[in-house]
Amino acid sequence: MTYQGVLTKMATEFFEPIQYYLVFESDFINMNQMLGKTISIQFVKYQCLNCSLDRPIYRQGFCKSCFFDIPQAADWIIRPELSTAHIDKEDRDLEYEKKVQLQPHVVYLANSSNVKVGVTRKSQVPARWIDQGAHEAIEIVEVPNRYLAGITEVALKDYVADKTNWRTMLKNDIADEDLVSWRNKLKQYIPDEAKDYYIESNSETNIVFPVLKYPKKPKSLNLDKTPNYTGKLVGIKGQYLIFDDDTVFNVRGSEGYVVGILII
Repeated sequence: MTYQGVLTKMATEFFEPIQYYLVFESDFINMNQMLGKTISIQFVKYQCLNCSLDRPIYRQGFCKSCFFDIPQAADWIIRPELSTAHIDKEDRDLEYEKKVQLQPHVVYLANSSNVKVGVTRKSQVPARWIDQGAHEAIEIVEVPNRYLAGITEVALKDYVADKTNWRTMLKNDIADEDLVSWRNKLKQYIPDEAKDYYIESNSETNIVFPVLKYPKKPKSLNLDKTPNYTGKLVGIKGQYLIFDDDTVFNVRGSEGYVVGILII
C-alpha cells in the first residue's frame, strides 16, 4: 500500500502501549500496525507548513522566510520566559500570542534520557511527554500563563537538566527515578511568583512505547542526504521510527517534507 503526504508530528493516543498515527491530508496510518513490516520512505518535495510553497525547510516545518515572520516560530515558543502577552506587549502577533500564552501551562519533570525539566500547555499533557520519549513524568506547577512557566523552568534548570539526549532515549539506556522525590527537592527553587501554584498531591505518569527492539547505535535518517530509505520497522518512541538496522527517523524533525510511503 502506498501513501503520500506532508509530514507533521505523529498524533498519539495514551494507551499501553502508546498508539501512533501518521496523519496526511486525506489519509492516516496507524504506525503500531506497521511494526514488523518493511517500509520504504521516499522524499518527494518540500511543503512549508505555513505558506505551502516548495521551499527548503529551515526549522520547525517552516521555510526560512516564514520562520522569521510568523508568530508560531517566535523565540518565546522555545524560550517561554520571553513571553509578553501577559503585559499586553506584542512580539509578532498579539492576538495569537494571547491565545497561546494566556492559558494554563505546566512545568514538569520527565525522564527520557535523564531527569529533565520542561514546559508545556496543560492541554498538551501527556502528549508532550510522549513526544519526548519519556517513560515517566510528573507535574511540578500549573500556572495561568506561559511567562510564569518559563521563569520557573529557568530557575529549576540550574539544578536539573533541560535537554534530552536522543541517542540515550532511543537506546532505552535509562534508570527509573523517583520523580516525586525530585519534585519535592526542587520545590525550594521555584520563583516566588509561582510558589502558590506548586502541585503536591499528584503521582508520576508512566508511559509504555511500542518497541520490539531498541537500537544499539542509533543513526539518524536525513532525507536531504538520503532521499530514499527502506527498512523493517521495529519500534516507535518519542517522535522517532526505529528500524531493524539501527536507523532512526525523527518524524517531527522532518515536518514540512512531502514523502511517499510504501508498505511492503
